[in-house]
Formats: sequence, C-alpha cells, structure tokens
Amino acid sequence: MTQVKRLFDFPYYQLEKFNLNKALVTKYNGEWIGTSTEEYIAKANQISRALLRMGVKSKDNIALISTTNRTEWNIMDIGILQIGAQDVPIYPTISEDEYEYVLNHSESKYCFVSDKEVLAKVKKIKDKVPSLEEVYSFDEIEGTKNWKELLTLGEDDSNQQEVEDIKKSIKEDDLATIIYTSGTTGKPKGVMLSHKNIVSNAINSASRLPLNEGSNVAISFLPVCHIYERMLLYMYQYSGVTIYFAESIEKISDNLKEVKPHVMSAVPRLLEKVYDKIIAKGTALTGIKKKLFYWAVELGLKYEPYGQNGWWYEFRLKIARKLIFSKWEEALGGNLKVIASGSAALQPRLARVFNAAGIGVMEGYGLTETSPVVAVNDMRDNGFKIGTVGKPIPETEVKIGKDGEILVKGPQVMLGYYKDQEKTDEVLQEGYFHTGDIGEIDSDGFLKITDRKKEMFKTSGGKYIAPQTIENAMKQSRFIDQIMVVGEGEKMPAAFIQPNFEFIEDWAKRKKIELGDSKQDLVENKSVIERIQEEVDFYNERFGKWERIKKFELTPEIWSVENDHLTPTMKMKRKVIKEKYMELYNRMYEHPSS
Repeated sequence: MTQVKRLFDFPYYQLEKFNLNKALVTKYNGEWIGTSTEEYIAKANQISRALLRMGVKSKDNIALISTTNRTEWNIMDIGILQIGAQDVPIYPTISEDEYEYVLNHSESKYCFVSDKEVLAKVKKIKDKVPSLEEVYSFDEIEGTKNWKELLTLGEDDSNQQEVEDIKKSIKEDDLATIIYTSGTTGKPKGVMLSHKNIVSNAINSASRLPLNEGSNVAISFLPVCHIYERMLLYMYQYSGVTIYFAESIEKISDNLKEVKPHVMSAVPRLLEKVYDKIIAKGTALTGIKKKLFYWAVELGLKYEPYGQNGWWYEFRLKIARKLIFSKWEEALGGNLKVIASGSAALQPRLARVFNAAGIGVMEGYGLTETSPVVAVNDMRDNGFKIGTVGKPIPETEVKIGKDGEILVKGPQVMLGYYKDQEKTDEVLQEGYFHTGDIGEIDSDGFLKITDRKKEMFKTSGGKYIAPQTIENAMKQSRFIDQIMVVGEGEKMPAAFIQPNFEFIEDWAKRKKIELGDSKQDLVENKSVIERIQEEVDFYNERFGKWERIKKFELTPEIWSVENDHLTPTMKMKRKVIKEKYMELYNRMYEHPSS
C-alpha cells in the first residue's frame, strides 16, 4: 500500500484502496461529469510531462486562480507537485494590484485561470510581471491558450520515467505550496507549507471525520485557494470520499439537493445565513404550525450533547426532530452527517440549534500557518463541547502563553513566510508558532478561543475590550447582520452596525412603517434606530459596564468581499471598515471631522 508522505501520494493511495469510479465531479453545461481515480492520475501525469516539456523546473512557482472549485484545479495541483514545482493558489476576488504583488513576489512562471473575469484582471497586469511566461484558461476562451493544450502535449509518455525519477527525489519536508494570506492589514504574506505540513494535517484530521470509508459523498464550495478547503480535499481523497464541486455559492442549495452529501465545510457566515432563511420561513407560518416551529427552535437553542439535559428534554427533541427539524435536514440534501465549521468564531446558538436538528456542526480552529487544523470537535467519544473548538488533533501540542496567547507545536506548523525571515522569526519561537489568538484550555482538554490578540484594545480608562465576544452576542439579533466594535483609546466602546436589511424591510411592512426608497433612508429612519437600540440594550446586559456599547451608527452598504469590507474568508477588515466610516466614527465620539 502506498505510504502517503507527499501530497501527490493521495490519488495513488486512493487508487489502491478505493479505486473510485467518481473521484472528482464537476458540472459542465448542466450535467455532473465524474472523473475516476484512474483518469485523475492519468491526466495529472499528462500535465507533469507537459510542464517538463515546457521547461518547468523543480522549485518553479505556478499560479492557480479559480473562481469555483473544479476537477481541473486538482489535476493541475498533482501535475505540478509531482515534478517538484510549487503551486501558488490565489484568491480570485483580490484586486489587480494584489495579483501583481503576489505574482511578482512568487515569481510565478505560468498562471492558470478559470474564466473570463479572472483572465481580464491578469491580462491588465501581465506586462508588469516579468517572470510570467504564459496564461492558460480552464474555460474555453477565444484568443487564450487552454489548459487542454497541456493534456495534448503530455499524451506522449516517453518522458514518464523522468516524472517518476523526480517524484522519487521529492522529500516530505520539501516546500509544496505558497499560500498568500489576504491579511486584514498590510501586504499579503506568503505562507510556505511543506508536503508533510499538509499531509500530516489531512491524515490527523481524518481521524475526526465520523464517516465510513469509501462510501461517502462530499460537496466542496469554500475557496480551494484557502488551505482549509484544500486540506479537506486531500482528506476526502484519503478517506475514499467522492467530491462534488458546487457550481457557486448562489446555487449551493440546489446542489445540496442534487448531490445529497454526507459531509461539507462551511464558514459561520454561511450558517448564519442558512439559519436566518429558516427563521424567515418560520415567521411566515401561521397558527399551530408557527407555534410548533418556534417551540422546536426554542428547544434547539437549549441543546447540550450526550443527553445532558435529561430524558424529558430528549423526548421532546425526538418529537421536534420528527415534526420540524427533519425538514431542515431535507433542505440540506437529507444525508448530511457533519458540517466542519472553521475560519471564524461560530456563535454557540448556531452549534446548538443545528446539532439539535441532527445536523452535526463541528467547530474547529486553525490558521493558514498551521495547515490549518489545530483542534476540532468530534461528536464521538465525548469529543464535542459547545462554545469550544474541540481538542487538539493527534501530534499537536497546544499551550497558552503568559499573556494568554495560543502557541502551537506540531508537524503542521509552516516552514515560514516566503522571502521574509524577520516576520518568520516573530511568530516561530522555540519550536512554537505564536497564533496571535487568545484562548484557554479547560479541565477536560477543550480549547476555547476568547479573542484575537491584535483585535483587543484598551479604552482611555485602561479597560480591555474583547470585540469579538461582544460582536458575536449582538449578531444573534435578527435586526443586526454585521457589527464591528470600535473604541481604542476612546472613553467607551461604540459600534458600526450593518442592519439586516431584508429582515427590517419585512418587520417594517408588518408594523406599517414607511422606510423610504433607499438603504440610506432606512439607516436614518428613527423607528429603525430606536428598535436596534432596544436590541443593543438587551445584549449589553450580558457585559460589564465598561464593555457595553454606548453608541452606534448604522451603515447603508452591505459589508462584502466585493466592497472590500471582508477578506475572501469573510473576516472583517477592521482597518478598512473604520476608514470607510470615519465620518460616522467621528460623530459617535464627537471628534471634529477632518
């Protein structure tokens, strides 16, 4: 049996153990097209042979930019890695300037893009990237070289022995990929991950996946350029899971019903949206149906695993699952056993209500620099505790520094930042990676994240504020879609709030309140402001006097990746948001506008 030590060993291991008829499945022209394990490997070898003929050498960098996850990406990935080259996955949504920076910094030799939109951005800056020899596309685009040209060039297998010799020479500690983190501040940093970093993470994380090997289906839609989804793809391959690539975030609910997956990953933002949609449907019900719906939701919000709430609760939960929650499961395809949630903090109420509904949302924790998983919850063997990110995965040591910072040691810790020894030395000290997150380990060994070290701030009164804790509480309000707590060096904390426009419009209709014609009118509406004040007052009660939000301003835009409020993994760009709403900030703190 192939021992998996390098990333390109995964498909060969899958071939020997499972030999799937459908390893990777992508929808083309309305039809799901499967690629078998054998075909996956054959095509990867064609790519390797072609790249050698194109003059690609060991340690060369090749960029991959895809708007959606797709079979071609995975074939390219294995084809590149087998000849000792490194791939540089790039977020499709970043700006042209960032494309230029990443392609130049990585000195990428070739670039493979998915579609016209990405191609247009790359074309604009191609002349400013001297290392870039050619751009290829996955989609058929007139006047652009297509990736299939490489498959044709690699059909002649006379240089396959060269591929085999290079494969043998690649060590597990060799660099495999450079992933540029779209930082919430400053220029992106190139995280260097070795084969061992990611392989160990995929195998150690697989031990937390409650699935039967060889007979399961996953749906993949989180960006594969992010290490989280990419590591999961290797993990699925290792576990013999058929991978379907969702068409887009917009079509995810249709795809879930078509594919009926057993496992998927999600970010909390997506789960919040799913929950809000479900609640909106419940609000529209009438009479006994509505009463039953809210009874089930209330019950779900009190959920604790392992029957901790006693037999009477479990008895009622059984009824709620039969009458109400079974419909939630159907909407997600009906087979979903587990959703791995990562990338940001999950509100405990979401973990409670989804698990109560029989949909196992398991929160984990990690960073690009740790390939990424450090800890993750697991429903089995009492490995699940709401409000925590679970216990560390095998081979991983977590300790808490003197200042509360989470420090990590293990085979998944990165080699360092590309061309940046100074930043590497800042975070890698005495074998431990300094995460920049604040946390604690409870008596049962569960890790709890309390805040980002960099995001905590002091008010002028010297009191520490942990914004994430306050934000997560306030976001439970159906009136509040996004919130960012501010107030560093100020006398009290305040907040920018992006209202839940859809919900407020429904609420206003029911209350016969005129909102005006625009989002600007809505955020200036007296009734809306007063109603959101009630919500803020309600959640403020949970916090100490110094932590309470004393003032807030509503913002008229929807905070999104496109509008530059959020990073591609849906984290808030705090600096950018503050700058965008400086006028509102000055108004809250009664500063003179500059």
